[in-house]
Amino acid sequence: MKRRPITYDAVRRLGLALPGVEEGTSYGCPALKVRGKAIVCLHREEDKIVLNVPFDQREELMAADPETYFITDHYRDYPGVLVSLAKVHPDAVPGLLKMAYRAATAGKKRGA
Repeated sequence: MKRRPITYDAVRRLGLALPGVEEGTSYGCPALKVRGKAIVCLHREEDKIVLNVPFDQREELMAADPETYFITDHYRDYPGVLVSLAKVHPDAVPGLLKMAYRAATAGKKRGA
């Protein structure tokens, strides 16, 4: 049976369950942010999301599944990865969001 692709709305619901995550925008596109820092946003083509992750984790994701996780020249020097909503397994999304959340909150004290 073919799996249905995950939607940005489902990503949004999962992301909003993380502590302190709020809706916002990034370059005019819907985004989820923690302490003002975007963790994920809907790509303007709307069939992808941009997940903000450190370069080393981005490289691991792209090496493991280049059809799902990739970058364009625009993102080459930016700590993020494009994620195909049609190809990413829905069960992977909570872990991806937690990865981006940890990167955004690393080194920050609560209440800071």
